[in-house]
Amino acid sequence: MPTELTYESTLRELATDQGVLRYHEAGEGPPLLMLHGSGPGVTGWRNFRGNLARFAGHFRCLVLEFPGFGVSDPTGEHPMTAAGGAAVRFLDGLNLAQVDVIGNSMGGIVGTQVALSHPERVRRLVTIGGIGRNVFSPGPGEGIRLLMEFTDDPSRERLVRWLHSMVYDPGLVTEEMIEERWRQATDPGTLASARRMYGSKAMAARAKAMARSDEPPYWAMLHRLKAKTLITWGRDDRVSPVDMALLPMRTIPDVQVTVFPNCGHWVMIEQKSAWESAVLAFLTMKDHE
Repeated sequence: MPTELTYESTLRELATDQGVLRYHEAGEGPPLLMLHGSGPGVTGWRNFRGNLARFAGHFRCLVLEFPGFGVSDPTGEHPMTAAGGAAVRFLDGLNLAQVDVIGNSMGGIVGTQVALSHPERVRRLVTIGGIGRNVFSPGPGEGIRLLMEFTDDPSRERLVRWLHSMVYDPGLVTEEMIEERWRQATDPGTLASARRMYGSKAMAARAKAMARSDEPPYWAMLHRLKAKTLITWGRDDRVSPVDMALLPMRTIPDVQVTVFPNCGHWVMIEQKSAWESAVLAFLTMKDHE
C-alpha cells in the first residue's frame, strides 16, 4: 500500500448497466463500504479522505461516489432514490457478498435501507448523524434550512453560512474548502441534481408525497434491522440534532450510541481520532464480546 493515499492513486471505476460508478479503494482485509452524505460540493473522497489511512490498515476500504453528485455517472433518478440501487449494484459488480458499512448522514440512511432490504449483505453498520427523526427539536434543522437557501439561490456567502452550520469549530472552514466546494456545487449538472433534493419546492413536494404515502418511512422499520449497529453523533450537530438518535437507539435491536462533545455534523472530521478509535473498536470486536 502506498504511504500516501492520494485522490489519483485510490480512484477506480466500475462499469454497470446504469453507467460508471467511481470509487476510491485503499487497504486490504475485510471489505468496508463507506457512503458519503449530501450537500453542496460533497463527494465520498471529501468526506472520508482524512480517515482512509487509519481504516486501510485493517480493511479493504471502498468509498463509493453516489450518482448525481458530479463524480459517478448520473442515472436520471432522484439522487436519494438512486443511491441505494447504486450501492447494491456496486457490491454486485465487485462480487462482495457481505460488507461492513460506514454511512455519513444521507449515507447512513442509505446504508440502513440496504441493511433492511438485504440483511445478509451488511454485517455491521456505523452511522454518522442523520438517521432517525426529530423528537424534541423542530425539523428541518438549521443546517438543512441553510442548505435549501443555498440550493435555491447559490452564492458564496450562503455556501459559507451552510459550511459553518456543519461544524462546531468555524476554523475548520478554510478558504480551500470553500473554493473546492463552490467549484463542484455550482457545476450545472450537480446543481440541478441538488435542486431535485434540497430545493424548497422539491422539499415541499417530498413532504406532501410522504404524507400521502402508504409506505412506512425507513425509521419506522428500524426494529427489523439485523446488523449490529453503532450510531455516532456530534453533540452540537445543527444539521441533524442529537435528539434524532433517540428513536433508532430505542428501536434497533443491537445498537450502541457514541456522542462526541464539541462536535458538529462532520464527526469523522471534527473528532477524527476519537471517532476512528470508537469505530475501529466496534468493527473489530468479536461477535461474542
